[in-house]
Amino acid sequence: MSELRQRLGRELDGAQEPEEKESESENKLDGETASDSESKSEFGGAPPARTSDDTPEVLNRALSNLSSRWKNWWVRGILTLAMIAFFFIIIYLGPMVLMMIVMCVQIKCFQEIITIGYNVYRSYELPWFRTLSWYFLLCVNYFFYGETVTDYFFTLVQREEPLRILSKYHRFISFALYLTGFCMFVLSLVKKHYRLQFYMFGWTHVTLLIVVTQSHLIIHNLFDGMIWFIVPISCVICNDIMAYMFGFFFGRTPLIKLSPKKTWEGFIGGFFATVLFGLLLSYLMSGYRCFTCPVEFNNDSNSFTVDCEPSELFQLQEYNIPLVIQSVIRWKTVRMYPFQIHSIALSTFASLIGPFGGFFASGFKRAFKIKDFANTIPGHGGIMDRFDCQYLMATFVNVYIASFIRGPNPSKLIQQLLALRPDQQVHIFNTLKAHLVDKGMLASSEDA
Repeated sequence: MSELRQRLGRELDGAQEPEEKESESENKLDGETASDSESKSEFGGAPPARTSDDTPEVLNRALSNLSSRWKNWWVRGILTLAMIAFFFIIIYLGPMVLMMIVMCVQIKCFQEIITIGYNVYRSYELPWFRTLSWYFLLCVNYFFYGETVTDYFFTLVQREEPLRILSKYHRFISFALYLTGFCMFVLSLVKKHYRLQFYMFGWTHVTLLIVVTQSHLIIHNLFDGMIWFIVPISCVICNDIMAYMFGFFFGRTPLIKLSPKKTWEGFIGGFFATVLFGLLLSYLMSGYRCFTCPVEFNNDSNSFTVDCEPSELFQLQEYNIPLVIQSVIRWKTVRMYPFQIHSIALSTFASLIGPFGGFFASGFKRAFKIKDFANTIPGHGGIMDRFDCQYLMATFVNVYIASFIRGPNPSKLIQQLLALRPDQQVHIFNTLKAHLVDKGMLASSEDA
């Protein structure tokens, strides 16, 4: 009897062994470790990969005779041209429409990222997560854009009593709103799931940091002139297209494991094409005031204006060509806009550092075993799939402008002075007058 039991035990062990090996091999997929499996069991499992074909039926029928590789090429190409056409339309409609589009993109990107977290979170049916996530989005937007409204629409804000109160106590109101959400989160904590809830609390805040902060910087760049908005975004788009084209036709050498389809050929080809594109686009746009002038709010007409005298950045100047290059092209000087020199820095960042925003997004998607953030755009994935590099670019442009371009703004200083008490204004006037007299810019009262 004991021998029979041992034999049955060995047979059962043998039957279970392949299943165990198969389970182990699945757990080790994409470099997953035992700790990853434990995390899955706690957080309810990663969201399933999206495998449905979201290509429009019209394109499916038209491209049915092509291989999957060329079908994907045509789908991406057609949708890319459609998005570029839409980009031109919103630029034509002006800065106000551009700001609204940026806000819509921000909300959609937030929704795509937070939905991935919710797919992990909802298995426990814990309360308030989605409500709190959108509440925090509202609070952060109120904080950022409230100060922007005060800076750029100062006269309008001072004219209306409710707006003046909101402006004066803006930071306190923002903190009170956030504190309310914080207390709501603490009250929503459920026994045995504390770690999961704090994990999702961090998820929401990192999403806010990535999405809301960067979109706010994009709008700040726009106020410095539409050219600071259009050229960086166009360089990222150009690099994405040209890297894909060079990689599609000439790609042989893998670039990074996070994105197996990326190649060195596409990376290098995209770099040179983007720098050339940035120089040409900057030359074309620098001659138009509607692109180069800062976006300002006209209180008389209650509308945005982009009319000004072009700064030195957008006036043609003559530059000497280095002797080494002179011997090749036979030119001694070249006339170009100073902004074109800055465009080289922008396009270089867009092609060399910008793609790392995409690599970061690829690593994020692989961590949760999803192909795209969403299926909003056929052949391209979600909105976040298209803007992963743009957000990184927006931060660089804002830092670049603050470091090398922007100086003190006289109109904003005057606005702040007018908000002071009369005695403070007189004190600043006397201090400024004494300073100008010491500099020899004004004659002293004794000389007069």
